[in-house]
Amino acid sequence: MDKLVIEGGRRLSGEVRISGAKNSALPIMAATLLTDQPCTIHNVPKLRDTLTMIKLLESLGKVTRYEKGKLVVLGKGPIKDTAPYDLVSTMRGSFCVLGPLLGKLRRARVSLPGGCVIGIRPVDLHVKGLKALGAEMTTDAGYIVAKAKRLRGARIYLGGVFGSSVLATANVMMAAVLANGETIIESAACEPEIEDLGNFLVRMGAHVIGHGTPRIIIRGVKELLGADHSIIADRIEAGTFILMSVATRSDLTIRDAYHGHLLSLIDVLESIGVRFEYTDDVIRVINRRTITPASINTYPYPGFPTDLQAQFMALMATTPGVSVITDRVYPDRFMHIAELDRMGANIRREGLHAIVQGVKTLHGAPVMASDLRASAALVIAGLTAKGLTEIHRIYHLERGYEDLEKKLLNIGAKISRKKV
Repeated sequence: MDKLVIEGGRRLSGEVRISGAKNSALPIMAATLLTDQPCTIHNVPKLRDTLTMIKLLESLGKVTRYEKGKLVVLGKGPIKDTAPYDLVSTMRGSFCVLGPLLGKLRRARVSLPGGCVIGIRPVDLHVKGLKALGAEMTTDAGYIVAKAKRLRGARIYLGGVFGSSVLATANVMMAAVLANGETIIESAACEPEIEDLGNFLVRMGAHVIGHGTPRIIIRGVKELLGADHSIIADRIEAGTFILMSVATRSDLTIRDAYHGHLLSLIDVLESIGVRFEYTDDVIRVINRRTITPASINTYPYPGFPTDLQAQFMALMATTPGVSVITDRVYPDRFMHIAELDRMGANIRREGLHAIVQGVKTLHGAPVMASDLRASAALVIAGLTAKGLTEIHRIYHLERGYEDLEKKLLNIGAKISRKKV
């Protein structure tokens, strides 16, 4: 097992190129189950999660070739209907094979993904949406079992207690494209990753409109074809590098990133003194040495992303004044507070809220990553801290950040990987 060692207190400079979006790649990879024809997907990041999805596709009967971001998915005969526990349990995103398996085969048996350290994330909206399409949904020995003689279009409301669900929206979309009649999904997730999935389905021959808005309309077709598609840039990776730039009071150029996907983050940062310049696919961060505190609430897109909450907290930890950070998407997503406090931060939790009293500086310390985005927050903290920070359990980072160590070295960070 490896750890990252960061010597903090150095400004960053230069430019970084953003990889393809993990949260877009996973459902698009799953959507290849809807066709027997070849599909080619470009800009697929090399991550633990995408490699796990490749293994899952192969276990279901697909043949894959993956090299330098290009994934080719081929059929070699009938696909299987069971997504096993040993793969689905390692990554919640793999649960998105449920919809395409049901759409293609009219049956599916997919392991329940379970909870995680950022809180239990139930599958009730997935079940609700697929039931509305005519599926019989049961559980059996830790698996969701879905069966349908035929799927029929329906009007489905997918709003939940904490807003819309990206994975549930993806699963219902992928089942509905091969259903009879018209499906209307109300309170659909609006994330760019859902729009990207919709664009891929359209390239496969599906009739989908409204993807990327709260109402998606799908008219079912009899079959889908192969398609060629390029994954959008990862807005969360781009946002993480923006926050690294601001936290280290550095100017940084971020390429292959679309500022329109990050308006909520950019709006907050501009309000506290950060300047930006951008073109269609480049964001330039122009820092002032002094910024002011800010309070945020996370919401589903286009609100402030819960996936940037931990990284934003690491920035506020060294911003003079008091900030209040509220997570209304995953209220238990505060495992990083204890580790930031180990580094000298002054943060306390009160229910949905984290109260951050900015300190002058953080101090390097051994810390433990609890999840993907908490890991990124600890990297930001380590970049700003005095002394050495050791981050353990960095396999979390490898789930969602392609070549992070290399990218940081290229922009001036002093970072190394060592065996534990």
